Amino acid sequence: MSVVDHISAHILRVLTQDGRISNIELAERVGLSPSACLRRVQDLERRGIITGYRAVLDPAQTGIGFIAYVTVGLSRHTKAAQAEFERLIQAAPQVRECHNVTGTVEYLLRVEARDLAAYKQFHTDYMGAFPHLERITTMVVMGSPKDDRA
Repeated sequence: MSVVDHISAHILRVLTQDGRISNIELAERVGLSPSACLRRVQDLERRGIITGYRAVLDPAQTGIGFIAYVTVGLSRHTKAAQAEFERLIQAAPQVRECHNVTGTVEYLLRVEARDLAAYKQFHTDYMGAFPHLERITTMVVMGSPKDDRA
């Protein structure tokens, strides 16, 4: 387990809010010299605490008009069935997130599609063809007053 001190935690908070911040500005915000700040960021990257940087996109500007969270229950609770489902999901560009969860279902997905018709096709033709699918529940996102994902 990696230990992160309060200065590195502050760096991570700032980078989470703005991954494009310059090293000079980051150093000023966390109270370090630019060289000390850069060393810390590089160390966080080397240790795998920072795993990458992403652009946050506006779904509407990229043709995404439909976002849903989908729970998936499998009829077979075997490692092989889960691995097969995960391979299916890896190949689906509509699935932006896939989480194996505890509870009454095995998976929680974040699905993005052009519109309801495109989601229906994905739901019926792609997900519906999976042989070990027991149930799918779709929760349509109507708005996102808070979304801190990067």
